[in-house]
Amino acid sequence: MDFEQLAKNAKTASLNMTDLSADIKNHALLVIADELEKHAEQIFEANKIDLEQSKDNVSASVFNRLKLDRNKMRDMIQGIRDVVKLPEPIGKTLLARQLDDGLNLYKISCPIGVIGIIFEARPDVIAQISSLAIKSSNAVILKGGKESVNTNKTILSIINNALEKVKEFPKNAVQQVFTHEDVAQMLECDKYIDLIIPRGGNKLVKYIKENTKIPVLGHADGICHIYLDKNSDFEKAKNIIIDSKTQYPSACNAVETLLIHKDFPQTNKLLKALENAEITLVSNPETWAFEHGDKTLAYKIVENAEEAITHINTYSSGHTDCIITEDNDIAEQFMKQVDSAGVYHNVSTRFADGFRYGFGAEVGISTNKTHARGPVGLEGLTIYKYKLTGNGHIVKDYVEGKKHFNHKDL
Repeated sequence: MDFEQLAKNAKTASLNMTDLSADIKNHALLVIADELEKHAEQIFEANKIDLEQSKDNVSASVFNRLKLDRNKMRDMIQGIRDVVKLPEPIGKTLLARQLDDGLNLYKISCPIGVIGIIFEARPDVIAQISSLAIKSSNAVILKGGKESVNTNKTILSIINNALEKVKEFPKNAVQQVFTHEDVAQMLECDKYIDLIIPRGGNKLVKYIKENTKIPVLGHADGICHIYLDKNSDFEKAKNIIIDSKTQYPSACNAVETLLIHKDFPQTNKLLKALENAEITLVSNPETWAFEHGDKTLAYKIVENAEEAITHINTYSSGHTDCIITEDNDIAEQFMKQVDSAGVYHNVSTRFADGFRYGFGAEVGISTNKTHARGPVGLEGLTIYKYKLTGNGHIVKDYVEGKKHFNHKDL
């Protein structure tokens, strides 16, 4: 089957999914979770093949993301069951307004349609994204990394076999492609695909953004900052910074730059503590707009919060930025003026995650200023439509003054 036909099938499936009830979707998700649990050993065997083929060809961090162990499998299956418990995102009334007697306007949440997902390495992403797409009545076309092809094929086969057991569920709602040529065709397929979501390194995301007319939901860089105010608790600051940098250094929400108020009284002690935590400190980087992706942390002494905010708004990628302070007024100023998807006070930047936000899972992190920003869960996979009901109302009557709008919220 050529890609255009596959995309057409996805579009048909997406239109048929708009009619699915919450009960049918939740039932489908529970069947998927049960089938994945039942066939866990089959998935592990496929993953072993991928690991064996990749062990000499990928970095240690990619290899770790590729490995699907029992803990990841447990969390993957539990994540699907958690999505079942989330409120139904489709058909919610977001606005109800009477324009005139008998003329009522409603803003109703609805699916986006067909979503193309391009991701690297992590095979558990398939289950996360498929469950969120099903719950939000979207069709998906998935393209995973070549290093996880056997695991991806096995997981998707189990998901589609499970969906076939739910007779009301449309065919072709969850599909998968495998080649670079497929990606190129996906990026050109704006007739059938409504949104592209990349999950991977900044190189991948930048390539996709530069090569498609389809809207892209994602982030190219994760350049996150922490500003340490002069009124900060030392132990609190030390623990937050170390966690933000070392808990998972290659993650997009790991801190990359530390800004320290010139009057913070324990700067030298703090820098020593960070070095003891195996963090490499750099005080004069070639550029401040850089994502290290390891335990390297750039730092700078600043005059005040205003300088820190200006620095962040200049160099941040708009992902997640944090202030550490015991001064709530300064914290509020920072959180209002920093222009990022996540603005934090006295917590690790590593909290920027859909699972940690209680979204069940996430399809990715968005730094876009569109309908979805930050960790994207179910709500980020919905859009809305306006429904207007009347009884023979025509605009001419309002233009000529025979009738008048009252615009009353219902």
